[in-house]
Amino acid sequence: MQGEGISDPDLMDAAALVGHLVPRGSVFRFLAEHRGEVFAPELFADLFPARTGRPSLPGEIAASVLVLQALHDLSDCEAIEALRCDLRWKVACGLALDHGGFHPSTLTYWRCRLAASDRPNRVFDAVRAVITETGVLQGKTRRALDSVVPDDAVATQDAVTQLIAAIRRVRREVPGAGALITAECGAHDYDDPGKPSIAWDDQAAREVLVSGLVNDANTVVNALSSNEFDDKASRASALLALISGQDVEPAEGSDGTDGRWRIARKVASDRVVSVVDPEARHVHKIVSHKQDGYKAHVAVEPDTGLFTAGKLAKGCGEGNHEAVIGLELLDGEPAGREVLADTAYGTGDMRAELFGRGHCAVIKPMPLRSAVEGGFTVDDFAVDEAAGTATCSNGLTRPITTTRRVAFGVACRSCPLRARCTTGTAGRKLRLRNNDALSRRARAQWAHDETLRRRYRQHRPMVERSIAWLIGPKGRCRKLRYRGVAANNQWLHTRMVGLNLRRVLNLGLTRTTRTWAIA
Repeated sequence: MQGEGISDPDLMDAAALVGHLVPRGSVFRFLAEHRGEVFAPELFADLFPARTGRPSLPGEIAASVLVLQALHDLSDCEAIEALRCDLRWKVACGLALDHGGFHPSTLTYWRCRLAASDRPNRVFDAVRAVITETGVLQGKTRRALDSVVPDDAVATQDAVTQLIAAIRRVRREVPGAGALITAECGAHDYDDPGKPSIAWDDQAAREVLVSGLVNDANTVVNALSSNEFDDKASRASALLALISGQDVEPAEGSDGTDGRWRIARKVASDRVVSVVDPEARHVHKIVSHKQDGYKAHVAVEPDTGLFTAGKLAKGCGEGNHEAVIGLELLDGEPAGREVLADTAYGTGDMRAELFGRGHCAVIKPMPLRSAVEGGFTVDDFAVDEAAGTATCSNGLTRPITTTRRVAFGVACRSCPLRARCTTGTAGRKLRLRNNDALSRRARAQWAHDETLRRRYRQHRPMVERSIAWLIGPKGRCRKLRYRGVAANNQWLHTRMVGLNLRRVLNLGLTRTTRTWAIA
């Protein structure tokens, strides 16, 4: 059942004895004075529908500890140690000086309860309501979008390690799989979680091992494919099927039917990097730098630095692109917003959607690359969408196909401008994106409108500063503590709660007769 806050202070109440030592304007002092108002009991009522049973930790205390934990980047054990030993934490949570805290697993319990509910980010929403009531965002029509790559909480695994781990997971979680693996799979002793002892510098030995592991995996997957299992067992079986195919290819001279495999000479675009956290991915924030983890997307009001929305998602995939999630972060925003963002958000589709919602896009366009250094780019071709044609600088017109491609073909052979246009033997080819006209207009406007560029440069730094706050000093919060999108998305929102509270307190948050205001 839901726990109740402390109504009668203890004789050893920390706030009464040493509360004056906690500085005003700090998150600790704010929680000490207002946690019951911001995190009221009705905020968590649906998490504890039963009226009987042992009382849970009061919601106002649980929410306060979770916020302080995320703000100071502490593990569960470290957070409970701080609650037991740090006077500021005791004052913030309304505990007695001699309170011994509670077990760290209680924080896990609360996170799981919140994650399983229909409002997993209610703590963020509660603080956002406070900020809205102050009016600090009233009249602030700009929103800046950006993303950062937090590192996952697990070690990246190679193909061999993943195959062994995935088979062991199926053996552990799928009913009847243990007997099947013992009887049919012999490429490795699956009681041993480590990598096999072979001559790893011997290519033939590596291919024999890989072939054996893949064949074992295929045997298990095929044998279990017709069975029906619960969600946990089904996920384990599906993960094994994915792992057995993502990193391998038929050996040289094989078509894949003779059981000979080797490690593929490429990286799968949506590669699972660890069976311990199957949702982590290889992430390229920039082409020259790769990380393993997720992408945290945020929307920031650039004058105040307050986070207005956020979402943590997988690091790759069309549905997780900046331009897709950026639009999600603007859901609910009234028309007339000026949206500032870098080139990752500058797709034609996003520009069209922003225009349709009544927003103004101040987004730096992606620089164009020419097929020949210093030569013609796609903007040097005249595109007539109504006629469905594209015309080159030499006046040659070709149709746009249904896949939005244009091929100039043999006509390029005798073209006097060929050296500035293409080196391909098949002539110049174009691939036009959706809403190409909007992208062209944006590039032209960016090149000639100094006011637009100045506005972007003026308001861009605050979002960079907010991102720096998010990942912490020296990037100490960049390493995630949890596995999976849901758990880490919840951490992101709790982290933003702490940062928003700290920021709005610096701006002068006060409470005056039932109303939140900025002094």
